[in-house]
Amino acid sequence: MEAGKELSEDTTESKDTERCTEAECSQETDNGLDGGFAAWSVVFGAWCCLFCAFGWVNASGNFQEYYETHQLRDYSSSSISWILSLEPSVLFATGLVVGKVFDNYGPRWLLITGTFLHVFGLMMTSVSSEYYQFVLAQGICSPLGASFVFYAGLSCTATWFQERRALAFGIVASGSSLGGIVFPILLTRLLPTVGFGWSLRISGFVILALLIIANLMVRSRIKPVPRPFTINDYTDPFSEPTFVLLMLSVTCGFFAMFIPINYIVLEAVKNGIDANLSGYLLAILNAGSLPGRILPGYYGDKLGRFNVMIAMCAFSALILLVMWLPGTLVAPRSAAVYVVTSLLYGFASGAFVGMVPALLGQISPDITKIGVRQGVLFTCISVATLTGSPIAGAILSQQHGAFWGLQVFAGVMMVACVLFLILARITLVGCALRVKV
Repeated sequence: MEAGKELSEDTTESKDTERCTEAECSQETDNGLDGGFAAWSVVFGAWCCLFCAFGWVNASGNFQEYYETHQLRDYSSSSISWILSLEPSVLFATGLVVGKVFDNYGPRWLLITGTFLHVFGLMMTSVSSEYYQFVLAQGICSPLGASFVFYAGLSCTATWFQERRALAFGIVASGSSLGGIVFPILLTRLLPTVGFGWSLRISGFVILALLIIANLMVRSRIKPVPRPFTINDYTDPFSEPTFVLLMLSVTCGFFAMFIPINYIVLEAVKNGIDANLSGYLLAILNAGSLPGRILPGYYGDKLGRFNVMIAMCAFSALILLVMWLPGTLVAPRSAAVYVVTSLLYGFASGAFVGMVPALLGQISPDITKIGVRQGVLFTCISVATLTGSPIAGAILSQQHGAFWGLQVFAGVMMVACVLFLILARITLVGCALRVKV
């Protein structure tokens, strides 16, 4: 039992403090780790970052249905989903570069540049009319800027917390949930009244205001440590079995994660659910993910982050395979099925954004390299976020509009996520069950 604890989070996190000595990287503050005004102000600034970055991506399901009936109605579901899947993919894939920039130079220029690109991309989307314009503006420019502020917020939070790291990440990640509530409601209300262009512009101004706050509040506790580029920074994590298994797990999880987000609104509309209610399904899903972001982080610090993450992912798999799939097959016109599925899946999948950085921090021996390690992990995830929704769209087209195939695909990927997480836990503490890890 005690041996298991030594291999758990306390051991890995104590290494953070041992390697990141004050002489090397610590920036003296009055508040230190795990509390104080400085630490929690960074949490609020990072919360604004995720509200604007991941919160906007969580609203992508609104555009799938809108584009199919408006600007891009001549394109297939799979073709349109490439635009929307580019958003999380670009958000994650740039981590290889952004993480290194953060480790070497800190968050300031990432935040400034990211704010400009994210807002500029949305403004250009508002005047787009051709497929390639949506790809460039909404699929590349906007999420590129979002990635800069996303990584800056997460990486800075990791430097201020150790014992309460999962809770801090959960609070930060709740910004993406609230953004995922606000933006779908905003778009649902604005699109029929002010039109597509001004709906995007108003959203852009909201994001600009919040990112100005983030620029003022987000800073790292650790001084940047400029290092020359070495390929080992990117390859060393793959020599760690726990990292590889964690990477495989979250990659499978992200294959599944965005499929309900992108397709549950479309499915509800095609099955005759009231259009007004269907437009709120994403808001309901993200409302469920709000406690799903915070509570797993709180209990993860107390019961073990891997333990809680395994439980939440298993619950996600059950929602997909036991509720969404049979529910819409048996009662495709039941609004209750879509509402309950959205709410429960939002809660179950909410742990992904908040817990993954906490798990990575737990198994990372050197906190001064957290930016690069996050970049490596999220770049691997980007493959899943790029291809997951188009694969689901191709399955939908192959089955001539039947949704059960993409539902099975999402459920199987989530089951694989759970299995790889269990294997990662075994590399840390073996098969011991009652161990906090």
